[in-house]
Amino acid sequence: MLPTYRPNKKKRAKTIGFRAKMSTTGGRKVLSARRAKGRKELIRK
Repeated sequence: MLPTYRPNKKKRAKTIGFRAKMSTTGGRKVLSARRAKGRKELIRK
């Protein structure tokens, strides 16, 4: 049986990275909410 999680930095960045979040309306809302809350890191690494 294969592992269900196969880490890949490039794919991860493309799907949940900063640029990916900025490209959608919902993603921008997420970032602004995290800024408003005073998060040190906007994107989870």
